Amino acid sequence: MTKIVSGGQTGADRAALDFAIAHGLPHGGWCPTGRVAEDGPIVLKYQLMETPSTDSAQRTEWNVRDSDGTVIFSISPELRGGSELTAKFAGAYLKPCLHLSLEAHGDAAPELLRAFLNKHQLRVLNVAGSRLSEERGIELFTRQTLLAALVNRP
Repeated sequence: MTKIVSGGQTGADRAALDFAIAHGLPHGGWCPTGRVAEDGPIVLKYQLMETPSTDSAQRTEWNVRDSDGTVIFSISPELRGGSELTAKFAGAYLKPCLHLSLEAHGDAAPELLRAFLNKHQLRVLNVAGSRLSEERGIELFTRQTLLAALVNRP
């Protein structure tokens, strides 16, 4: 894997971008015009391009379209809202997609992510998932899984 893309929303998106920056990985992706997120404008340290629309669905679609595959992080095993839409776009674009849930996968999540990346030989990984207001703890789960899967390999 050579690059992480994400949409810049709070929660899983932001955790992935922060992880990439902290570990010197290239990052990017699409965000809605005006850099809109639930906590205000997305700061410029995140190297995101703005879509023509303020509709987050366009950002979601374009990040799926422009990546080699997607991982969706959640606490609950059920996909909802934007996470569910992400999975639908992955299917429509015939892109590999993995859903990792803390409740369903727990400590197995890093190994599942490593296997997914190896199986599909992904170069550009789209990281999506719950926003902070929907699932507390999603940033920590996302960050810890990425760290264990990509940096602290056994």
